[in-house]
Amino acid sequence: MKLESDILRSVWGAVYRMVDLIGGIFRETVCVLRHPQLLRMKDVRYYLDLCGRGSLPIVLLICFLMGMILALQAALQMRKFGTEIFVADLVGFSIVKELGPLMVAMIATGRAGSAFAAEIGTMKVDEEVSALATMGVNPVRFLVVPKIAAMLLAMPLLTVFGDVAGLAGGLFIGVSWLEIPASAYWTRTITVLSPMTMLLGISKSLVFSVLVTFAGCWRGFEASPDAQGVGRGATGAVVVSILLVVVGDMMLTMFFAIFGF
Repeated sequence: MKLESDILRSVWGAVYRMVDLIGGIFRETVCVLRHPQLLRMKDVRYYLDLCGRGSLPIVLLICFLMGMILALQAALQMRKFGTEIFVADLVGFSIVKELGPLMVAMIATGRAGSAFAAEIGTMKVDEEVSALATMGVNPVRFLVVPKIAAMLLAMPLLTVFGDVAGLAGGLFIGVSWLEIPASAYWTRTITVLSPMTMLLGISKSLVFSVLVTFAGCWRGFEASPDAQGVGRGATGAVVVSILLVVVGDMMLTMFFAIFGF
């Protein structure tokens, strides 16, 4: 009974701290929106470079390869029925509406989420987080809000670049493997993809950016103040981020489907 009580107490404490962090993020975000001068733009630019420009090459490569893979798999089946042109439909909708935002979020999880957790965990080891509170500086506003602002700017842009790369991968297979004229493939892609489809994908990336940032910062604040704790925090940030992104993606997809999107 004592063991079960300790486990319940530990779980309740973790849930309480998580909810408290969510409330703190919401409160400080509203405060920064009312008083923009409180936002440290130097930190925003730093994280924007880390999460955006630093992630762009791997985003382009992975999304391009993902577009090629989708086109190849679709081509194997559609060739049986002489409907190769519909490869453009499958690749377009899959990349723009689903896989583009999802792959960018997974890359951000590995690059940004783990980095956020390691940074805050290291600050806990050096007692810098306690020092901020002692000096009257809110740690959430100082450490978390700039990361969220940078991710909200970086991930939609990365998603757009990833979508273009994924469509280019499908175009490459369509031209080289299926021998579809590039103009016909691209015209079909533009015809079937509406601005709303692109908007739905970008809206997913905005939600994913908040989830990845929250998971990374939460695991950083939860890390024990030692070297092993920092490592476990970074690893836990990746695991929690992936879980939150997949669950969030499922919920958003169901929500969009209810309204016919």
